[in-house]
Amino acid sequence: MKIVILGGFLGSGKTSVVIQLAKYVVGDNPEQATKVVIIENEIGAVSIDDKVLRAGGYEVQNMFSGCVCCTMSGELVLGLHNIIRDLNPELIIMEATGVAYPHNIRETILRSLPDLDCRVTCVTDAQRWKRLLKPMEMLLKDQLDSAEVILINKVDLVDAETLAEVEASIKTFNDQAQFFRISALEEIPAAVFAAMLGEA
Repeated sequence: MKIVILGGFLGSGKTSVVIQLAKYVVGDNPEQATKVVIIENEIGAVSIDDKVLRAGGYEVQNMFSGCVCCTMSGELVLGLHNIIRDLNPELIIMEATGVAYPHNIRETILRSLPDLDCRVTCVTDAQRWKRLLKPMEMLLKDQLDSAEVILINKVDLVDAETLAEVEASIKTFNDQAQFFRISALEEIPAAVFAAMLGEA
């Protein structure tokens, strides 16, 4: 079982990436009803229609066939244990709040569930990077430093020179990650998802 933690500052485009990743994994003809579980750790208005997760303190929405979306309202590790026990998904995608530190989430998970394949992807915003860099430098650094994959999103909204400057700046925080330039409002290439899942 894999967990992909998706971090990134508020408004960077995480949710758009999450939905496309889930659809990539589920495909057109999923073999089971809960192949992918998406966990939002921000409070959101979603319908409650699944008794198993509801009893465990979650709000749940079946987004599309083969994918369940839930909002955690309890302690992280206990919640994950319950999801694994009750749903046994192949993949858990956790969309972190925009001010969270993904490496802290991973460390918390692996202390209790050390056998899980837990990977971190961070989404950055090419359009706002320069504006955010000075006031949010330490937060951005701590979000990026442990990511295996870094997505530079909204590349369609900046010129080539700005994009090159943004990528160079991001690499000063983490030059070991795999980098991909994307526009999450368009179709994201399969190679990006393969990297996020550790398959490439």
